[in-house]
Amino acid sequence: MIGPFSVDTYLPAFANIQSSLHASPLQVQQTLTAYMFSFGMMILWHGALSDAFGRRNIILGALAVFAVASLGCAAAHSVEYLWAFRMLQGISAGAGVVIGRAIIRDVYSGAPAARLLSLVTMIFSIAPAIAPILGGWIVKLLDWRSIFLFLFVYTVLLLWMCFKRLPETLPPAKRQPFNPRFLAQSYTQVFRSLMFQLIAGTVAFNFAGLFLYISAAPVFITQHLGLGPDQFGWQFVPAVGGIFSGALAANRLAGRVPVPKQVKIGFILLLGASLFNVLYHAFFPPALPWSVAPLFFYTFGMSVVAPGATLMVLDLFPSIRGIVASCQSFTQTMLAALVSGLIAPILSHSVFLLAAGQFAFVLIALALWSGGRHWHNIQTRRHPHACQAE
Repeated sequence: MIGPFSVDTYLPAFANIQSSLHASPLQVQQTLTAYMFSFGMMILWHGALSDAFGRRNIILGALAVFAVASLGCAAAHSVEYLWAFRMLQGISAGAGVVIGRAIIRDVYSGAPAARLLSLVTMIFSIAPAIAPILGGWIVKLLDWRSIFLFLFVYTVLLLWMCFKRLPETLPPAKRQPFNPRFLAQSYTQVFRSLMFQLIAGTVAFNFAGLFLYISAAPVFITQHLGLGPDQFGWQFVPAVGGIFSGALAANRLAGRVPVPKQVKIGFILLLGASLFNVLYHAFFPPALPWSVAPLFFYTFGMSVVAPGATLMVLDLFPSIRGIVASCQSFTQTMLAALVSGLIAPILSHSVFLLAAGQFAFVLIALALWSGGRHWHNIQTRRHPHACQAE
């Protein structure tokens, strides 16, 4: 939950940060881009480090760094310093996202792993629901610096809990060497895999459709819908309600419905929600609840697609599962950083363009998934006895 807390809690405080640090709106927006970029770059290494030195050690170290970075953000006296400490937060925040998936796959496989991934998604979804609401109230009652002090306290509690309760799931005998040649070979093997690019891209572009709205939230909520900084729940509660409900549905479907059929159901919801969003805003001005309701069905479909697709990615290279998890998270995060830094600022002045951008992302994701299924069928016909893809 560190990741969504880092992104969503301070969104309602953008105007206050701008005023306090005498920064432009674009400079404040770039605090999010700086975080996402460093998150994406470092996320490539969390898995490799955990494959070499153990899951538990890397998570504990990352939490300690994040706590220090949160204090630095709270004390920043210029937007440049805030950029720097947001980058430090990004460097450390991705450990839980990547290593958490690897821990699940260390212990479970098949339908139990899919169910647990769905359960984790349900728990994970709590953060985006409460983060902007909590951030809005904090900035209204105190100031924006208190948001980062809250993140510091939360991280210290997590660090203590993980130190006491988190077991090591990767014994030394199963660890991989941490050397340049092995890492270069591993990363090359993963990123050159067409199947990895297609399936990981499916998850990434679906998420980009959501992150477009997350990045544009300060403009979407306050300017287009005319709401206050304590009313971000109008956007985030439907979105997170969809994530939670979709993850619950995926949990129930795991082992009962084949993954391709489950993904098909998810894409029907994704396409229906994003198409309704485009058509509504083509003819009507933004209004509640119609401008936010499609987000529920969009994120529901996204959460139905994600677990099965993620397991397919993790099982492509079982011996370097941590690295694969890193590469998948890197793909998703760098696309989100591009959305935050470039696409959201371009589209956020128009609710119709935001809806059209989301619809475009879903179409790309569907094309990637279809391409992945086609490539898998070709490989299966060529190598019917192969036990893993490409």
